[in-house]
Amino acid sequence: MLIKESLSTSRRDEMIDITRQIASIVAKSGVTEGLALVYCPHTTAGIAINENADPDVKRDVLMRLDEVYPWEHPKYRHAEGNTASHLKAITTGTSQTVIVTGGKLRLGRWQGIYFCEFDGPRQREYFIKLTEG
Repeated sequence: MLIKESLSTSRRDEMIDITRQIASIVAKSGVTEGLALVYCPHTTAGIAINENADPDVKRDVLMRLDEVYPWEHPKYRHAEGNTASHLKAITTGTSQTVIVTGGKLRLGRWQGIYFCEFDGPRQREYFIKLTEG
């Protein structure tokens, strides 16, 4: 089962918690045991799993990514001027896989699933592939 979801981002860099949307899709799917693959088809955005209890974690992650990959750098050559967003997307990755058991996502107590925007604001999409077994 493949589901396409859309979202709008509001800042150049942000982490949007999509855990509830994915959990709802899993609950309605009828998949009780299997896997949920969350995939981002964009080169300047990614999918991450990390803490979702303290909002400072998102702030700290985005701050550090900006330090490692500054928006402007004298050696960047990419014509569109968004090299930093590509580097951040490579670092976070395009997908995450979560175990589904008992019809629910098997995340850790403090974990959430994030859509990571690095070149917004934009209209974006991501996909959830559910497999039984």
